[in-house]
This record gives sequence, C-alpha cells and structure tokens, in this order.
Amino acid sequence: MDPHTSSPADHDAAALAAFAALRPRLFGIAYRMLGLRADAEDVLQDAWLRWNAADRAAVQSPEAWLVTVTTRLAIDRLRAAKAEREAYTGIWLPEPLVADERTPESAAELASDLSVAFLHMLERLAPEERAAFLLRQVFDYDYGEIAAMLDKGEAAVRQAVHRAGERVRLERPRFSVPAETHRRLLEKFVAAARSGQRPAIRALLDENALALGDGGGKAAAVRHALAGGDRIANLYWAHALRLGERLQYRIASINGEPGLLRYLDGQLESAQAFVSDGERIVAIYAVRNPDKLARIAAPLPA
Repeated sequence: MDPHTSSPADHDAAALAAFAALRPRLFGIAYRMLGLRADAEDVLQDAWLRWNAADRAAVQSPEAWLVTVTTRLAIDRLRAAKAEREAYTGIWLPEPLVADERTPESAAELASDLSVAFLHMLERLAPEERAAFLLRQVFDYDYGEIAAMLDKGEAAVRQAVHRAGERVRLERPRFSVPAETHRRLLEKFVAAARSGQRPAIRALLDENALALGDGGGKAAAVRHALAGGDRIANLYWAHALRLGERLQYRIASINGEPGLLRYLDGQLESAQAFVSDGERIVAIYAVRNPDKLARIAAPLPA
C-alpha cells in the first residue's frame, strides 16, 4: 500500500489488520505478565491507541513495535499492581482461562507455559526480569531484540534471563505428563472426591503435595499453602461429608491443562488447576475469588 495514494480509511484498515493479526501474541505476553484478563485487555487497548496514532510509515516492523509497547505497558502496570498484591488477602493466584470460552485467548500463542503453577511462580520475579524471561523462553525472541524492547544492554538481558531461569528450575519441578494421562488421574480424583472415601482421595495425592487457594477475602480459602497429602485429603473428605451431592465437578482445560471446575448448588465455586507426576497429584491451585471466576462461561451441564 502506497501511503501517498491511499485514503485515511485504507490506513485505518491496515492498522487494524496488523494489530488484529498480532493480538493473540500481544494478549499472550500481557496476560503472562499480569495474570489478569482485564489488566491484559487494558494494556492491549492502550497499545492499540498508541499504534493507531503512530507514524506507521516510519515503523520497520509492526511486530517489534507492538510487542515493545505492550511489554513496556505491562511492566508499568505490574509495578503498580505489586503493592496491591502485597496487601491482598491470602494467596494471590492468576485469573484462570478456561478453553470453553471460545475467545481469542484460545489461540496458539497461549498454548505453552501458561499453567497456573507457572504464572504463580513468575510472581516472584521483578517486572523487567519477568518480561525478559517470557520474551526469551516463551516467545523465542533473541537477546538483541529483547534488549531493544526493554531499552537494556544485551549483557543485562542475558543475566536477567539466566537469573530468572535458575529460579524457575529451583522453585518449579517440571513433569512431562501427557494430557490424557493427567486427565485420567483427574477422573480418578473426581470419583474419589465424590465417594467421600478418604483413603481413595489420599491414594491419589503425593505425600508432599501442596494445595493453595485464592479467595481474595471474598470466599473461604486456605490463607497459607496446605502441605501434605494427609491434610489435603482431609480437606476434600470434609467437603464431601458436609456438602455431599451439592458439590459437583467438571473436567475442563484450565490455562492449557486439564483441571477441574467445581460447582456448589449448580453455581461455579472454584477453578482448580493441578500439577501431577503422572501417577499422583503434587500440587493443587484453587481459585475461589468470585471476581476471578466471573468471566468463566462454563455452566454445569444438565
């Protein structure tokens, strides 16, 4: 398109088309940085306004320009959010993305390194360190590109990525478990939880399993990580005894992995993400804060 002969409408259409093509990647970056859909969408809205007002004829690479702006906006927003998260009631977990929703977030840009466990771990990283790590390890930009995006020296970027990678390896055990294996384990866990048989629940939990819950002060949740298979089994056993048929479970794709949606009296009560070694559950992340469940369009089937 020749900018000297095309109309303003042509420019607007071209700008929109370029942004739309990159939107899944931009959302993937913003969501992984912030862990909240609304915050990520706000960042994308700001990025669009800047892109629409930019001198696009001077832009050599729309992708580099938009990724740079999106990343820097996300860094600024994350810095502002840090104080709020430090004052958060209980454990802060990311807002879950459920694949049933048929939204742009289900695109391939969100297919890897999206798990709730991974995003929870990223909360330990400083904003720029988090950005450098994601751009390199998830989105595969080279160090020179990342240095330009973050306005840092390449050596500093390499150091930040290395430091973040070391923390990831230390704090996040990796298990390569096929989705179908993970799903079958969850089916067994649902059957055990419904049965109300404590030994059946306990048998599916690793001895050193952890359970974390996010109620945000608006729903009951463990205030600190619950450690040990026995304690976690007792929790699910108590729920089964107290609530019985009022509790129902549905397997769904949560942040790209099989997880559970749990309903109380037909209303979504929690979204639960699981980490397993293929044989037992080693971690459970239960989001119960209603603000983080409000946009999950996944009603319990009749």
